[in-house]
This record gives sequence, C-alpha cells and structure tokens, in this order.
Amino acid sequence: MELADGVYALELTMERDDGTATFHPAAVETPKGPVLIDAGLPGQTDQLADALATHGLDLADVRAVLLTHHDGDHAGGLAAALERAADPVVYAHEAAAPYVDGREFPIKSDPEGERYEPVPVDVALQDGVTFRTDAGPMRAVFTPGHAPGHLAFHFPESGVVLAADALRGEGGDLVGPAEHFTPDMAEATRSVGRLAELGADVGTIHCYHGGDVDAGIPEIEAIYESLAAEHLE
Repeated sequence: MELADGVYALELTMERDDGTATFHPAAVETPKGPVLIDAGLPGQTDQLADALATHGLDLADVRAVLLTHHDGDHAGGLAAALERAADPVVYAHEAAAPYVDGREFPIKSDPEGERYEPVPVDVALQDGVTFRTDAGPMRAVFTPGHAPGHLAFHFPESGVVLAADALRGEGGDLVGPAEHFTPDMAEATRSVGRLAELGADVGTIHCYHGGDVDAGIPEIEAIYESLAAEHLE
C-alpha cells in the first residue's frame, strides 16, 4: 500500500503456534534512493525483498536503513538485509545504538540465550532530525518507553505517521502500545502525548503491529488520556 507519494507500507509474516504474526515495516523513496524503515526478523530477508519489489523497489538499491528501535522483530534482520543492499547507512537513535551494535544485550531477550547479529550504527539520531524524501520532510519523533531510543517518523505534508510500536492497530482501530512488551509504560504514555502534539494534519498512522489506521490527533489524544489516567500521576 502507498501511504503517500513514495511512502510504502510493507508486510512480513511469521508462523507461530498461535497463528500467523504480521509485521509492517515501511519503505520511503528519497532523491538518493530508497530508505528502509526497520528490517524485520532474522530469516525474513527474502520476504522483505519481495515486499519491496511489489512497489518497484530493489533491496540492492536501498541507500539507508532507519531503525525505529532495537527489538528483534525490527532489527534482527538487519545484518542479512545489509548483505544484499548497496552499502546503506544505518541510522538509529543514540539510546538504541548500543543494543544494535552489541555493546548492550537487547532488553527483552533472554540474557542466557542468543541475540541477533550485531550491526554497527553509522549515524546516531536525535529527536527532530529531518530527512528529505519524495513525500516531503520526514521528521524523527523521539518516543521512548516501549524501548530505549524508540523513534516514530512524521510526514507533515501528507499527514502520515510511522508510529512503529508507540501505537498499534487492532481491528482497524488505533490503540496504545502493548503493555506486556513495554518496560516503561509511564514514558510510553508521555510518548503518545508527544505524538498527540504533531498537529491536526495527521490522518494516517502506520503501525508496525496492526498496519495502517485511518486516525488522527483526536484518536491519539483519547489514547493518551486513557493511558495517563492509569500510568501517570
């Protein structure tokens, strides 16, 4: 699905005991080539390449990968994707970089188990960094709580938000982050509040879990108020 000019929703799946899990990274066309937002799990690289191909994009042409955070379903497939891309630049928030590059162990993984292959982060991002894309400016929004250094991305000219795991889609509705997988719900709640301040232009929210939701600031504000009543004093 094309969310805006050159902004594409991708779909990856994984079979689990309780059914099929679906993940939704994104791809963004820029003047210097396509940018990938998250890379899926280890073993999903072929699916990722096929998802890009449906939009006329080639994984080999990807010029940059922007990680929204370090969880394995977002960063686990990065090493394999880089092997098939044209030496792309890897971006992550400065608080997420130590988990991606191996200095720190992923916080939601079993410390006695294995982790995904570490990858160096070329550029450490901060809140407000803006990328030039075919859909206009794409601004990074610092939204921690679900994970250290979590980022969402906002396209103010098209009203699209790539929310990653700061919000979810559920049955076509917009809902808050999954509490079971969110170590700091108070901070995650404040991050929802930051998204509610983006402006009235928001009309489409792309969630890594749940896909695209037709929703805007009123829906985000309602989620924030509900979460704040429970998680903020």
